[in-house]
Amino acid sequence: MSVPPLQGITVLDFSRVLAAPMATQILGELGATVIKIERPGSGDETRSFEPRLPHGESAYFFAFNRGKQSVTLDLKDERGRDVARRLARSADVVVENFLPGAMDRLGLGYDALSADNPGLVYVSATGFGQTGPDSARKGYDTVFQALSGIMAMTGEADGPPAKVGVPVADLSSGLWVVIAALTGLAGRSAGGRGRHLDVSMMDVQLSLQALNAGRLFALDEDPRATGTEHPGRVPSAAFEAADGGWLHISGSDQHWVPLCTVLGLDELAADPDLRCNAGRVARRDRVMAGIRGAVAARDRDPLVKELQAADVPVGEVRTVREALGSPHATARGAVGHFEHPSEGRFPALRTPLREASAEPVAVATPPLLGADTEDVLSGAGYSAAEIDLLRRDGVVG
Repeated sequence: MSVPPLQGITVLDFSRVLAAPMATQILGELGATVIKIERPGSGDETRSFEPRLPHGESAYFFAFNRGKQSVTLDLKDERGRDVARRLARSADVVVENFLPGAMDRLGLGYDALSADNPGLVYVSATGFGQTGPDSARKGYDTVFQALSGIMAMTGEADGPPAKVGVPVADLSSGLWVVIAALTGLAGRSAGGRGRHLDVSMMDVQLSLQALNAGRLFALDEDPRATGTEHPGRVPSAAFEAADGGWLHISGSDQHWVPLCTVLGLDELAADPDLRCNAGRVARRDRVMAGIRGAVAARDRDPLVKELQAADVPVGEVRTVREALGSPHATARGAVGHFEHPSEGRFPALRTPLREASAEPVAVATPPLLGADTEDVLSGAGYSAAEIDLLRRDGVVG
């Protein structure tokens, strides 16, 4: 992008771990200046998470904290809170993920900060939101998967509950923190004032149940896990090929006859009851048995090519290594690199938003702990002597 779309926007980031830091990383790589407030000495706890790199840095931290400025600040000290309040006066967005009420008790809640900065967009990202009987309850990604019904929907039909293979609660909530920040900025542009936006990870996970809720509301059916099969579409499932590879086929009515032709399922293709999806759903066992048998007699990659040639939606079931190394991912520049001052050149997944026909968004570097404290405080008007005193007293690192 020639001019980053969020250039000129300053984000004061009090968040840690995954969901909200992912959001502020996205805002930063889209051009915002992100000032990450961290505890002196230890910083964001993910700095110590596995996997660790040769010089002690964390690849977990690297994944969600690129392109930020790190300021170490003791918020338990009134002088540290004064520094935070001064930084907030010139910020456009504050993002925090403390339990409800914690920032208010520190004098850093929305009411306190917006009194000095009426245009401030303040995003609170919590597990259960600012209100409700569970608002003080703590939780992590897999807890939200369990409570929201996602875990009950994941895995094989006859197996135990399973978590999703990626931290879907954190990742989807991070996207909603971005939406909240951009919504607040758009509203401020229209009305001149900021606002306090409440992002609940639990609310986000419940919103992901839209299709399952549709079955519950329409059919009074409480959905259950179906493995790779789709409850309302046949065929839509993963199948094992003769060479042990897996492929996933997901087709609509217009794909049914071409699929049968490639697989040699002439009897199924000729059955008028199977021409419409409702008929195939009603005869799921027969259809699935036929496809499984036909796929099991073929090697995966040649079969995928034939299905693609017949315009049948199909995809190889890939490992993470295979997915990131695929020709398409390579052509799209999905994996970039940054140069870190202690760990050297390190790969990273790019922020996926890009301007059409333009180069991908540049991959920024994650900060060393407290690396930007002096510069940021100097920019906020603190003298060198004042910064030295704060450092001597442990208020900043």
